[in-house]
Amino acid sequence: MLTSISPVDGRYYRQVSDLSSYYSEFALIRYRTRVEIEYFIALCELPLPQLADFQYSFDAMRDIYRNMTEDDAARVKSIEKVTNHDVKAVEYFIKEKFDELGIDPKYKEFVHFGLTSQDINNTSVPLSLMEGIQDVYLPNLYEIVNTLSDMAQEWREIPMLARTHGQPASPTRLGKEIEVYIVRLQEQIKSLSAIPYAAKFGRATGNMNAHNVAYPEFDWNEFAVNFVEETLGLKRSYPTTQIEHYDHIAALFDAMKRINN
Repeated sequence: MLTSISPVDGRYYRQVSDLSSYYSEFALIRYRTRVEIEYFIALCELPLPQLADFQYSFDAMRDIYRNMTEDDAARVKSIEKVTNHDVKAVEYFIKEKFDELGIDPKYKEFVHFGLTSQDINNTSVPLSLMEGIQDVYLPNLYEIVNTLSDMAQEWREIPMLARTHGQPASPTRLGKEIEVYIVRLQEQIKSLSAIPYAAKFGRATGNMNAHNVAYPEFDWNEFAVNFVEETLGLKRSYPTTQIEHYDHIAALFDAMKRINN
Protein backbone atom coordinates (compact mmCIF):
# COMPACT_ATOMS: atom_id res chain seq x y z
CA MET A 1 0.00 0.00 0.00
CA LEU A 2 1.57 3.27 -1.14
CA THR A 3 0.29 5.28 1.82
CA SER A 4 1.72 2.95 4.45
CA ILE A 5 4.50 4.06 6.78
CA SER A 6 5.36 0.96 8.78
CA PRO A 7 3.66 -1.90 10.66
CA VAL A 8 1.93 0.67 12.88
CA ASP A 9 -0.33 1.38 9.90
CA GLY A 10 -2.45 -1.58 10.92
CA ARG A 11 -3.78 -1.47 14.46
CA TYR A 12 -2.46 2.02 15.20
CA TYR A 13 -3.14 3.77 11.91
CA ARG A 14 -5.69 6.11 13.50
CA GLN A 15 -2.91 7.52 15.69
CA VAL A 16 -0.40 8.05 12.88
CA SER A 17 -2.55 8.72 9.82
CA ASP A 18 -1.44 12.38 9.61
CA LEU A 19 2.14 11.21 9.05
CA SER A 20 1.18 9.35 5.88
CA SER A 21 1.44 12.60 3.94
CA TYR A 22 5.12 12.84 4.87
CA TYR A 23 6.60 9.40 5.47
CA SER A 24 4.78 6.92 3.25
CA GLU A 25 6.07 5.68 -0.10
CA PHE A 26 3.44 7.84 -1.78
CA ALA A 27 4.85 10.84 0.10
CA LEU A 28 8.42 9.99 -0.93
CA ILE A 29 7.35 9.87 -4.59
CA ARG A 30 5.60 13.21 -4.22
CA TYR A 31 8.60 14.83 -2.50
CA ARG A 32 10.96 13.52 -5.18
CA THR A 33 8.63 14.94 -7.84
CA ARG A 34 8.54 18.25 -5.99
CA VAL A 35 12.34 18.54 -5.85
CA GLU A 36 12.70 17.64 -9.53
CA ILE A 37 10.13 20.22 -10.62
CA GLU A 38 11.49 22.96 -8.35
CA TYR A 39 14.96 22.24 -9.73
CA PHE A 40 13.68 22.56 -13.31
CA ILE A 41 12.01 25.86 -12.40
CA ALA A 42 15.25 27.09 -10.81
CA LEU A 43 17.09 26.31 -14.07
CA CYS A 44 14.46 28.32 -15.96
CA GLU A 45 14.86 31.25 -13.58
CA LEU A 46 18.66 31.21 -13.90
CA PRO A 47 18.14 30.87 -16.90
CA LEU A 48 20.07 28.26 -18.83
CA PRO A 49 20.43 29.43 -22.45
CA GLN A 50 18.15 26.67 -23.75
CA LEU A 51 15.48 27.58 -21.19
CA ALA A 52 15.59 31.35 -21.61
CA ASP A 53 12.45 31.34 -23.79
CA PHE A 54 10.48 28.90 -21.60
CA GLN A 55 7.05 30.48 -21.14
CA TYR A 56 4.90 27.81 -19.53
CA SER A 57 3.18 28.50 -16.20
CA PHE A 58 5.34 27.45 -13.23
CA ASP A 59 2.21 27.28 -11.11
CA ALA A 60 0.70 24.68 -13.44
CA MET A 61 3.93 22.69 -13.26
CA ARG A 62 3.86 22.80 -9.46
CA ASP A 63 0.34 21.37 -9.57
CA ILE A 64 1.94 18.11 -10.76
CA TYR A 65 3.20 17.45 -7.24
CA ARG A 66 0.71 19.57 -5.31
CA ASN A 67 -2.22 17.63 -6.80
CA MET A 68 -0.49 14.25 -7.03
CA THR A 69 -2.86 11.31 -6.56
CA GLU A 70 -2.32 7.70 -5.62
CA ASP A 71 -2.96 6.86 -9.28
CA ASP A 72 -0.05 9.12 -10.20
CA ALA A 73 2.18 7.37 -7.67
CA ALA A 74 1.05 4.01 -9.03
CA ARG A 75 2.07 5.22 -12.50
CA VAL A 76 5.55 6.00 -11.14
CA LYS A 77 5.74 2.48 -9.70
CA SER A 78 4.66 1.09 -13.08
CA ILE A 79 7.44 3.01 -14.83
CA GLU A 80 9.88 1.74 -12.19
CA LYS A 81 9.16 -1.84 -13.26
CA VAL A 82 10.68 -0.91 -16.62
CA THR A 83 13.50 1.39 -15.49
CA ASN A 84 14.35 -0.69 -12.40
CA HIS A 85 15.23 2.65 -10.83
CA ASP A 86 12.96 4.63 -8.53
CA VAL A 87 14.29 8.15 -9.12
CA LYS A 88 14.55 7.65 -12.90
CA ALA A 89 10.90 6.59 -12.83
CA VAL A 90 9.99 9.94 -11.27
CA GLU A 91 11.92 11.73 -14.01
CA TYR A 92 10.02 9.86 -16.74
CA PHE A 93 6.71 10.49 -14.96
CA ILE A 94 7.39 14.24 -14.98
CA LYS A 95 8.21 14.12 -18.68
CA GLU A 96 4.88 12.40 -19.30
CA LYS A 97 3.13 15.17 -17.36
CA PHE A 98 4.98 17.78 -19.41
CA ASP A 99 3.59 16.12 -22.53
CA GLU A 100 0.08 16.29 -21.06
CA LEU A 101 0.57 19.99 -20.33
CA GLY A 102 1.67 20.61 -23.90
CA ILE A 103 5.19 21.67 -23.00
CA ASP A 104 7.55 21.62 -25.98
CA PRO A 105 9.55 18.35 -25.94
CA LYS A 106 12.82 20.26 -26.40
CA TYR A 107 12.64 21.34 -22.75
CA LYS A 108 12.05 17.89 -21.27
CA GLU A 109 15.67 16.79 -21.25
CA PHE A 110 16.47 19.47 -18.68
CA VAL A 111 14.39 17.57 -16.12
CA HIS A 112 17.03 16.08 -13.79
CA PHE A 113 19.79 17.82 -15.82
CA GLY A 114 23.24 17.05 -14.39
CA LEU A 115 21.95 15.44 -11.20
CA THR A 116 22.41 12.06 -9.55
CA SER A 117 19.74 10.11 -7.73
CA GLN A 118 21.25 11.03 -4.38
CA ASP A 119 20.80 14.73 -5.14
CA ILE A 120 17.09 13.98 -5.20
CA ASN A 121 17.05 11.53 -2.28
CA ASN A 122 19.23 13.70 -0.06
CA THR A 123 16.91 16.66 -0.48
CA SER A 124 13.48 15.02 -0.63
CA VAL A 125 14.01 12.88 2.49
CA PRO A 126 15.18 15.70 4.82
CA LEU A 127 12.45 17.92 3.35
CA SER A 128 9.81 15.35 4.27
CA LEU A 129 11.36 14.93 7.72
CA MET A 130 11.37 18.67 8.31
CA GLU A 131 7.80 19.27 7.21
CA GLY A 132 6.45 16.21 9.02
CA ILE A 133 8.08 17.30 12.26
CA GLN A 134 7.05 20.93 11.84
CA ASP A 135 3.48 20.24 10.67
CA VAL A 136 2.54 17.22 12.81
CA TYR A 137 5.06 16.19 15.46
CA LEU A 138 5.85 19.57 17.04
CA PRO A 139 2.23 20.83 17.08
CA ASN A 140 1.25 17.66 18.96
CA LEU A 141 4.11 18.18 21.40
CA TYR A 142 3.06 21.79 22.00
CA GLU A 143 -0.49 20.60 22.61
CA ILE A 144 0.80 18.14 25.23
CA VAL A 145 2.85 20.87 26.89
CA ASN A 146 -0.15 23.21 26.91
CA THR A 147 -2.36 20.53 28.43
CA LEU A 148 0.21 19.78 31.11
CA SER A 149 0.58 23.52 31.81
CA ASP A 150 -3.17 23.82 32.36
CA MET A 151 -3.08 20.84 34.71
CA ALA A 152 -0.08 22.24 36.60
CA GLN A 153 -1.90 25.54 37.08
CA GLU A 154 -5.18 23.91 38.11
CA TRP A 155 -3.49 21.58 40.60
CA ARG A 156 -0.70 23.88 41.77
CA GLU A 157 -1.89 23.83 45.41
CA ILE A 158 -2.88 20.16 45.61
CA PRO A 159 -0.59 18.45 48.18
CA MET A 160 0.76 14.98 47.65
CA LEU A 161 3.26 12.69 49.32
CA ALA A 162 6.43 12.41 47.27
CA ARG A 163 8.51 9.26 47.06
CA THR A 164 12.23 8.66 46.76
CA HIS A 165 13.99 5.32 46.32
CA GLY A 166 10.54 3.77 46.31
CA GLN A 167 9.79 5.02 49.82
CA PRO A 168 7.49 7.78 51.12
CA ALA A 169 9.36 11.11 51.36
CA SER A 170 8.64 14.77 52.11
CA PRO A 171 5.42 16.32 50.77
CA THR A 172 5.20 18.21 47.49
CA ARG A 173 2.55 19.77 45.28
CA LEU A 174 0.98 17.96 42.33
CA GLY A 175 1.22 21.03 40.10
CA LYS A 176 4.95 21.32 40.74
CA GLU A 177 5.55 17.67 39.89
CA ILE A 178 3.74 18.12 36.57
CA GLU A 179 5.96 21.14 35.89
CA VAL A 180 8.97 18.81 36.07
CA TYR A 181 7.78 17.08 32.89
CA ILE A 182 6.84 20.35 31.23
CA VAL A 183 10.40 21.63 31.60
CA ARG A 184 11.85 18.34 30.40
CA LEU A 185 9.70 18.43 27.27
CA GLN A 186 10.51 22.10 26.62
CA GLU A 187 14.24 21.40 26.81
CA GLN A 188 13.94 18.47 24.42
CA ILE A 189 11.87 20.56 22.03
CA LYS A 190 14.66 23.16 22.03
CA SER A 191 17.20 20.47 21.20
CA LEU A 192 15.03 19.05 18.44
CA SER A 193 14.37 22.49 16.94
CA ALA A 194 18.08 23.34 16.90
CA ILE A 195 19.07 20.40 14.69
CA PRO A 196 19.51 21.50 11.04
CA TYR A 197 17.81 19.66 8.21
CA ALA A 198 20.92 19.18 6.12
CA ALA A 199 20.92 18.09 2.50
CA LYS A 200 23.57 17.01 0.01
CA PHE A 201 23.23 18.55 -3.44
CA GLY A 202 26.16 18.61 -5.83
CA ARG A 203 26.33 15.50 -8.01
CA ALA A 204 28.34 12.39 -7.21
CA THR A 205 31.24 14.00 -5.35
CA GLY A 206 29.66 17.29 -4.35
CA ASN A 207 31.47 19.41 -6.96
CA MET A 208 28.67 20.08 -9.50
CA ASN A 209 31.06 18.69 -12.12
CA ALA A 210 28.63 18.22 -15.03
CA HIS A 211 27.12 21.66 -14.47
CA ASN A 212 30.53 23.36 -14.45
CA VAL A 213 31.64 21.55 -17.61
CA ALA A 214 28.42 22.28 -19.51
CA TYR A 215 27.93 25.87 -18.34
CA PRO A 216 31.15 27.24 -16.80
CA GLU A 217 29.82 30.80 -16.91
CA PHE A 218 27.51 30.16 -13.92
CA ASP A 219 28.44 29.95 -10.24
CA TRP A 220 26.94 26.52 -9.60
CA ASN A 221 27.96 26.38 -5.97
CA GLU A 222 25.94 29.54 -5.33
CA PHE A 223 23.07 28.07 -7.35
CA ALA A 224 23.12 24.90 -5.21
CA VAL A 225 23.13 26.88 -1.96
CA ASN A 226 20.23 29.06 -3.11
CA PHE A 227 18.23 26.09 -4.35
CA VAL A 228 18.65 24.00 -1.19
CA GLU A 229 18.37 26.83 1.34
CA GLU A 230 16.07 29.39 -0.29
CA THR A 231 13.81 27.20 -2.43
CA LEU A 232 13.61 24.09 -0.23
CA GLY A 233 14.31 25.65 3.17
CA LEU A 234 17.02 23.13 4.08
CA LYS A 235 20.69 23.53 5.03
CA ARG A 236 23.13 22.55 2.30
CA SER A 237 25.96 20.29 3.44
CA TYR A 238 29.17 21.52 1.84
CA PRO A 239 31.72 20.27 1.13
CA THR A 240 30.59 16.66 0.75
CA THR A 241 31.77 13.51 -1.01
CA GLN A 242 29.56 10.85 -2.60
CA ILE A 243 26.77 10.75 -0.06
CA GLU A 244 25.35 12.68 2.87
CA HIS A 245 26.69 11.49 6.23
CA TYR A 246 23.19 11.42 7.84
CA ASP A 247 24.55 12.52 11.26
CA HIS A 248 21.86 15.19 11.48
CA ILE A 249 19.13 12.61 10.79
CA ALA A 250 20.50 10.38 13.55
CA ALA A 251 20.47 13.42 15.86
CA LEU A 252 16.83 14.11 14.94
CA PHE A 253 15.75 10.57 15.74
CA ASP A 254 17.77 10.60 18.98
CA ALA A 255 16.03 13.79 20.09
CA MET A 256 12.61 12.39 19.17
CA LYS A 257 13.42 9.19 21.07
CA ARG A 258 14.26 11.17 24.21
CA ILE A 259 11.00 13.09 23.91
CA ASN A 260 8.93 9.93 23.42
CA ASN A 261 10.55 8.34 26.45
